[in-house]
Amino acid sequence: MEFILHFLQEEPIVSFALLLAVILVVPIVFERLQLPGLIGLLLAGVVLGPNGLKLLHNEAETMKLLSDIGLLYLMFVAGLEIDLEQFNKVKFRSLGFGGMTFLLPLIMGTVVGRGFGFEWNAAILIGSLFASHTLLAYPIVSRLGVVNNEAVTVTIGATIFTDIGALLVLAVCVAINAGDFTPLKLATLLGSLVIYSGVVLFGFDRVGREFFRRTGEDQGNQFLFVLLAIFLAALGAELIGIEKIVGAFLAGLAVNDAVGEGPVKEKVVFVGSVLFIPIFFVNLGLLIDIPAFIQSLSSIWLTLAIVVGLIASKFAAAFGAKLLYRYSWRQALTMWSMSIPQVGATLAAALVGYRAQILSEDVLNSVIVLMLVTATLGPLITTRTAGGLAESEAETDFAAPTPLSWKPTLTEDRSLTVMVPVYNPQTEQNLIHLAALLAKHESGQIVPLAITLVRGEMDSSRLGAALQQSQRLVHRATELSQKFNVEANPLLRIDDSVSQGIARASREQDASLIVMGWSKRMGFQAQLFGSLIDEVLWASHCPVAVTRLLESPTNIRRILVPVDNLSDQAARKVRFAQILAEANQAQVTILNVCGRRTPTRRQAWMQSQLSLLVSKWMPESDFEVQVRPDDNVVRAILRESKQADLVVLRSRRHQTAGGLRISDVTSQVVRQLTCSVVMLGEPHRA
Repeated sequence: MEFILHFLQEEPIVSFALLLAVILVVPIVFERLQLPGLIGLLLAGVVLGPNGLKLLHNEAETMKLLSDIGLLYLMFVAGLEIDLEQFNKVKFRSLGFGGMTFLLPLIMGTVVGRGFGFEWNAAILIGSLFASHTLLAYPIVSRLGVVNNEAVTVTIGATIFTDIGALLVLAVCVAINAGDFTPLKLATLLGSLVIYSGVVLFGFDRVGREFFRRTGEDQGNQFLFVLLAIFLAALGAELIGIEKIVGAFLAGLAVNDAVGEGPVKEKVVFVGSVLFIPIFFVNLGLLIDIPAFIQSLSSIWLTLAIVVGLIASKFAAAFGAKLLYRYSWRQALTMWSMSIPQVGATLAAALVGYRAQILSEDVLNSVIVLMLVTATLGPLITTRTAGGLAESEAETDFAAPTPLSWKPTLTEDRSLTVMVPVYNPQTEQNLIHLAALLAKHESGQIVPLAITLVRGEMDSSRLGAALQQSQRLVHRATELSQKFNVEANPLLRIDDSVSQGIARASREQDASLIVMGWSKRMGFQAQLFGSLIDEVLWASHCPVAVTRLLESPTNIRRILVPVDNLSDQAARKVRFAQILAEANQAQVTILNVCGRRTPTRRQAWMQSQLSLLVSKWMPESDFEVQVRPDDNVVRAILRESKQADLVVLRSRRHQTAGGLRISDVTSQVVRQLTCSVVMLGEPHRA
């Protein structure tokens, strides 16, 4: 028995396998209990660590390496997720709010530290923990359609200043703690930091752009380049005497523009969110000594001062922005709630300060409590305040004549060209029927497309046979389209990539819409390496209708369109359903799901405004609007879908600034739907 226990504790493979099992199982269990998966990872670390079952040890080399990588990845993704384009729109106001939401919490934290007897260096470091924030609420404001609200954009942009400022304070505090620190050495450190930051931000950006340009679609090498950038920046930071997490964050900002919003970013974030970042949180749990944690909380005043001080100082900063920029109370409260959560930079800096013996275990435990409180409170408040913000914006739009008279189109005032990649027209017959219905209604055309893959051997007999097969495919697809009296312009293309061939052909043909079949492959392999549909979505210039049709589109009589806001994306879904409904004399149901606690007055207002707007979008169509109160959006959609032949959804994915994936309503609905479904994917620039 002792031999088995010793083997389990010492064998690195066992530790790694155990970590994978924890990462796979624990977050799922906690999310089903309506608890954050992060809490589950922390508790798993406590249970399996030195103060529990002793199966994992934070001093083990494997755990040290993987946790350090997770720490770097956490900060890198925080920099990578910052939207520089949005920041540039309101950079001066972001600087103003960023300065307030950095300095006021810094001062408050320093006062708290000094009040509890910490020396100046430790007190200032505690203040820096208050200064940053994590954009956990970004998926919420995105779902509500208020990302472009100036107050929201300013808060997102302020993240750059708060995170960089907090990490710079950390770097100086750690250097001072190392001893033998003089003003000359401080000036040298700051000078080195300025030069280093310039090299990383501008050098990595330029090299990254050039590398991505030269490698084209070689996603494997581009992924490796991003990983190399993380570790080179971290190594450079340590060489000049600052913490490596500063380098990782700057590397995220540096390659932000080069990586863009393409599939490489998706893979980078995916690897971090499913492996390295969860390991970091498990390791954080290993550091928690339960008896000491309970004892530290018994002196509740330090924890209470840290939590209340953070919340109060962030509110003061948001209130200052309200007065300075004349924002409404709702905007100010949204800014406050978005700047409350303390996860990524705060936890990373606290751990570094603890390892450097600047911060005590009491402070580390208090920061963990701070993370749990703010990570729960911030998004909860954002849901309420930003929801009202969306309503107030909608009220303004409804009052204006232009938005009401605007008729959303898929075609932007040009004839509809639907491209249909074909592989086997016998199995893809419903796709051709759907494309023909849409094109006929809009007096447009369809382009059946067959891709023949080639690896350079233009004179090979294999290529000749493949071309003949492709010609038969497009010919049969053309025959199917002619049954609907729709113009078909078949296209045969030779390319080295199916996804890029589809994207290039659609751009050359100026396609308005791409119609593709949907595969149920949604597991680990599809997420890590990407699927054909993922790659087309990333590369295409126009919307992509990913379809799973259980019967002929001509038999569709009831169409359900869930909408969560009144955005342009919702308008495109409604327009898509309208075209199909008018072609089939079908009925369209517009479904909005709100929280159970939503007042009846607001539900009635939302239903009336949706009805008013949809009547402008679909003046001659048979439609109804339903507003259903339910805290479980997936359950509500599935319940209403039982009466539908087709559900039209929007395909989208979200990650937090910390890199941890937020459960996607669309993917949950698709897995459980028993009727036909269309996922209308937008180009990534939309």
